[in-house]
Amino acid sequence: MYKKFLKRLIDFLVALAALPFLLLILAVVAPVIYFTDKGPVFYNAYRMGKNGKRFTMYKLRSMKVNAPDLRNPDGSTFNSENDPRVTAIGRFIRKTSIDELPQLLNVLKGDMSLVGPRPTLYSNDYFTFDAQTKKRYRVLPGITGYTQAYFRNSIGQEEKFRHDAWYVDNISFLLDVKVIFKTFFSVLKQKDIFVNANTQ
Repeated sequence: MYKKFLKRLIDFLVALAALPFLLLILAVVAPVIYFTDKGPVFYNAYRMGKNGKRFTMYKLRSMKVNAPDLRNPDGSTFNSENDPRVTAIGRFIRKTSIDELPQLLNVLKGDMSLVGPRPTLYSNDYFTFDAQTKKRYRVLPGITGYTQAYFRNSIGQEEKFRHDAWYVDNISFLLDVKVIFKTFFSVLKQKDIFVNANTQ
């Protein structure tokens, strides 16, 4: 009952109620992002959703406009907490997870849930994934999730997929509430935060 109906209803109602808060945050943060380098406020990218479906995920832009051109001397991309591609306001909105708030619009549209496996980059290889990897795509991806809340970026991709598969098998209202509270306190403590070089 919860997994098939109530979860989506709660998602929609909570996202709708949070819209005024989102607009308030945008009114403050959006001008700072824009005037930092006169670039777009949002970073919209294709992600893989439920059953491998492609959707556009909304985020606030945290990297410089010319980020793709900024590389190490050997041509590799940066992958550290001091990534020079990230703007000053970008570091702040990443550490506080404010950059993720526009995904409330994805929740309203039905592309995402409040809680679920974090969306991955879109790939045409969905049907070649193994059973455990594919299991995480049986549900809507989330703004936060079990793996995100309890491990942030402190574990590798393969281990993340294992935890995501466990979450899919054990979805419940109580578990989702625990994940939301854990996420809140993890953000406050800024625990296990790592700037991923492949995200804006």
